Amino acid sequence: MLKEFKKFIARGNVLDMAVGVIVGGAFSAIITSLVNNIFTPIIGLILGGIDFSNLSITFRDTKIMYGAFIQSVIDFLIVAFCLFLVVKFVNRLTHHKKEEKEVKKPEKTPELKTLEEIRDLLKK
Repeated sequence: MLKEFKKFIARGNVLDMAVGVIVGGAFSAIITSLVNNIFTPIIGLILGGIDFSNLSITFRDTKIMYGAFIQSVIDFLIVAFCLFLVVKFVNRLTHHKKEEKEVKKPEKTPELKTLEEIRDLLKK
């Protein structure tokens, strides 16, 4: 069982996944900083400094913090939008590089086609 575990860990997919998780965690810190330090203040200015996180309803002895939920939904939407923009930007760069690599072969002239036909006939 230990040998099987070592074999499983040594496979490339597991290592790739581990690297992805670590890079994802670091990238998460960047996105969180972008949202908290740039987008949220801008949205606060647009909305007039509204802070939903303190909104609540008290029902008997229970305090229902619905504002924190609203703030979490807004934060999620901002993070999702930022990730969308980053992925779209990276895809555009990647797609652009692929287009550069794909070099179209020039079309064969009629003379070249005729010469190739003659060559093929001579080979037979």
